[in-house]
Parts: sequence; C-alpha cells; structure tokens
Amino acid sequence: MIILIPAYEPDHQLINIVRKLQEADPWLTIVVVDDGSGPDYQNTFDDVARLGCHVLSYAVNGGKGHALKSGYSFIAERFPGHDVVCADSDGQHGVADILAVADRVRSVTGAMVLGCRNFSGNVPARSKFGNTVTRGLFRLATGQRISDTQTGLRGYRADMLPWLVTVRGQRYEYELNLLLEAKQAGYGIESVEIATVYLDHNSGSHFRPVADSIRIYAPLLKFLGSSLSAFVVDTVMFLILSALTDSLLAAVVGARLISASVNFLVNRRLVFEHGRDTSFRAAATGYVALVVALLAVNYAAMLTLTSLAVPDLLAKLVTEVTLLGASYAVQQRFLFIRKARTDASAPAVPSTPAVPAIIADSGTHIPALVPAQFQHSMTGKSGNQSPKRFRSN
Repeated sequence: MIILIPAYEPDHQLINIVRKLQEADPWLTIVVVDDGSGPDYQNTFDDVARLGCHVLSYAVNGGKGHALKSGYSFIAERFPGHDVVCADSDGQHGVADILAVADRVRSVTGAMVLGCRNFSGNVPARSKFGNTVTRGLFRLATGQRISDTQTGLRGYRADMLPWLVTVRGQRYEYELNLLLEAKQAGYGIESVEIATVYLDHNSGSHFRPVADSIRIYAPLLKFLGSSLSAFVVDTVMFLILSALTDSLLAAVVGARLISASVNFLVNRRLVFEHGRDTSFRAAATGYVALVVALLAVNYAAMLTLTSLAVPDLLAKLVTEVTLLGASYAVQQRFLFIRKARTDASAPAVPSTPAVPAIIADSGTHIPALVPAQFQHSMTGKSGNQSPKRFRSN
C-alpha cells in the first residue's frame, strides 16, 4: 500500500502525519509531492525525506490534480501493482481514517473508496456550503448520492492508475471530475465514514473560493448556460407559435424542435468534454430519443398544469426547471461519454509520451519516465530550465 500526499507550501502538519503513519505501520511506503512550494519550504520536504518518504519536487506549482497525477505515474513506474491511498497534507485526515480507507481498498474490486466526513461539529461555513452545493450538483448530474464529494482522502486499486492519469483537470476540479467520470469508466464508488477535522478554521487550505469554484463547477455551469440559452429560444418560439397557431401541441412541439437543435450542437461541441469523441450519428440518435421522451413528459405536465388554470408561461417555467436535471443526467451519463476504460490487464504505466527525469536514490542517479503532461511544471514556463530532481531516501 502506498500513501500519496500532495503538498503545496505545507506547515508542520505534514511532518506530523508522516511520523504518525510510520508509528502506526512502519512498513507503509509514503510518497510526497512538492507541487512547486519554493525554497522557503525546502526544509520541510527535506525533513520528510529524512524520515524515509519518497519526495517528488517540481519548480512550478501545477495544482492538486497535477500533483496527484504525477504521483500516480511515479507509483505505477516504481511500485507496480501497489494500491494507493491519497491524503491531504494539512492534518485533516487522521491516521486511523487513512488506514481504514486502506483496509477497504484491499477488499474492493473495480471501485474507488472515499473517506467521507459527516460535517458535524464546528465546520467552517465556506466548507460546509461548498460541499452542500457540490453534493447537490453531483447528484443532479449523475443520480448518485455521495455525502462528501470534496474529500481528499481517497483510495484506489493498482489497476485504476492508468485511468486516473487520463482524467482531465490540473487543480481542485480534478477530484470532482474523477467522480463524474467513474461510472462511465466502469468503476464504482464506495465510502468509509471519517472524522470531520478542520484545524484553525481550515487556514492551511490553499483553496481559492472564486477561481477554484469556477473550475470545479465549470462543466455544470456550461450546461446550465447552454440550457438557459435553449430555454430562452424555446420560450420565445413557444409564445410566437402559440399566438400564430392557437394550438398548445403545435407550439410545444415546434418550439422544442428549434431549441433542441441549437442545444444539441452547443452541448456536443462546447459543454461535454467527450462530446466530439462520440459519433455525430450516435449522439444525434440518442439526443432525438431524449427530446421525444422529454417532449412527451413536457406536454403531459403542461397539459395538466394549464387544465388547473395555471398560466401558460408559468406552466412552462415549472416544467422546464423540473426536467432540467433529468436532461443533464442523461446527456452526461449516456450520450456524450468517453470511451470505456482499458482492460484491467493493461500495463499499469500510462502510455503517454515520456521525458527523462532524475530520481536520486541513495546517491545513485537512475533514469525514470515522467509523462509528457507533467513536463511543463518541471521545466518552468519557458521550458528551458533544468527539472528539480525526485528525491527519495
């Protein structure tokens, strides 16, 4: 079992958690990723290296997603066949909880394991609000109920590593993307209840409320923007056709045909990450089936509401909002999907292009392979700086 800890500008909590893990299980292998923390934090990483951790260092901060993926790649190369548990460096995850997730990982197949907090006690308002919003949006998007979508304590079987490095996202949005894409990739999601710990009101967190929230919610916000545009088109055409035909059926059907065409093209090209990977014919066929089903429900609902003397426009608003979640869930889960994961027997090392880096191991330099997607953060923005070495004791 490998414990992977991504760290950016860590404090003494990183050293504390490493020591406690080693006291609980001296045989644990711990990998720490220094995600461009800078020279002011070099002593902290030197300390954990002296404790026996493998330390990966990069010159430029690339974000939590980047740090995790570089760690997965390193583990797949140096420790093939080992399961991985990821924990945060700020002391929010207790040793007992980390080991509980590790135990669950050993007993599952084809699933990731989340250490889920119950958010009881003294929880910072922004953390509680953020998780509530994300939990609701995630359920809307996938139909799955997960109590803690933002947990950083997660466990993965060794055969999941190739998939983990292919999921999009370089910062905090990466962890939500893993949950959004897990079912499509053939993986389940299991959970273990853990303690809710926020030290000093979560002052050690580097989460940026505005910028990182936009990254996390971007897929859902794009869909809502697309749906709002289609809704405006649909509503305008509905009112026009109602006035011209004096027929509820003609107005509903005509408006939906026009707005659905616009919505399909926007969603396929701009909203869903894998929309262009799906053949146009297959996506269009599925979308037509979805539109027909939603249209039938839409018409039935509006007929019911208008028969109860609800004004047409109000009936339209209520119906569309109600069906919005169903539309997103179907498109995200069935229409615009990425290809299924590779067979479990595939090599554990990602097949992405690689560039040489250096691992210093007991004073001996040996070549290692690092996927090309990590080269940017190792070499700096200009691409002509020497990479910082990977250090391990």
